[in-house]
Amino acid sequence: MASMRDIKRRKGSIQSTQQITKAMKLVATVKLQRSKKRAESTKPYFEYMYATVHSLLAASPDLNNDFIKGNSSKNKAVIVITSNRGLAGGYNTNVTKLITAGELEKSACRIYAVGHKGKEILKRRDYKIEKDYSDIMNEPLFSDAAKISKDVLDKYEKGEAGEIYLAYTAFKNTVIHEPKLIKLLPVEPDYELKKDADKLTLMNFEPSEEEALSMIIPKYITSLIYGAIIEGVASENGARMQAMDSATNNAEEMISDLTLKYNRARQSSITQEITEIIAGAQAIG
Repeated sequence: MASMRDIKRRKGSIQSTQQITKAMKLVATVKLQRSKKRAESTKPYFEYMYATVHSLLAASPDLNNDFIKGNSSKNKAVIVITSNRGLAGGYNTNVTKLITAGELEKSACRIYAVGHKGKEILKRRDYKIEKDYSDIMNEPLFSDAAKISKDVLDKYEKGEAGEIYLAYTAFKNTVIHEPKLIKLLPVEPDYELKKDADKLTLMNFEPSEEEALSMIIPKYITSLIYGAIIEGVASENGARMQAMDSATNNAEEMISDLTLKYNRARQSSITQEITEIIAGAQAIG
């Protein structure tokens, strides 16, 4: 059985850790409220952009465009959105598992990392890190997403990447965050919309359909990347708040258990002292 001094020292250490986890939970909660509002306010725009592009494709199934038909390259550009810091539960590993445990072949993947943690995990697993944009996670802007979009589209248009993917965590609510891997290019029509193509409003294009699509797709890609970054930030703060809340509760349980052990050890020590005193008194008498 551990001594009273050891139990007291351990209890003090856990209490210090608990104070840190409480503070981190409060910070994450404040950040979550801000990032949640931002995610909720921007989400309708990106959903509408998605619906617009796929409605266009559904209404014009015979479009002949590089963004639809793709190219012959086997390489896959994968934009991976994680966090710059840890202590967020399984947030980062859940995103990287979409790649490491998914169907994407390692040798074909070219990683565009947005977040140090994802970059570190994939680099340890020998994935090729094409570019690192981790600094933008401190204060993401639409222009940052446009830069990423331009870089991956350049690779696609030059035939150096045959497909473009986006791995991120979708923000559902404070406690539900869903890791997602979506294919950005070549654009695949949404078959649910395609079923309803007959009900869609007739579209007239000026300039031609192909030219309109060539102008819209880069903005579409940028919009999805920016939306994913914003949702990723909200999901990160939600995951960190939950992780720190669990850590605080676990610390409370450990402190209660150690308090009980300390009291038992103290009672045992007092009982032993009383027994020794009685035995000594009897010996003298």
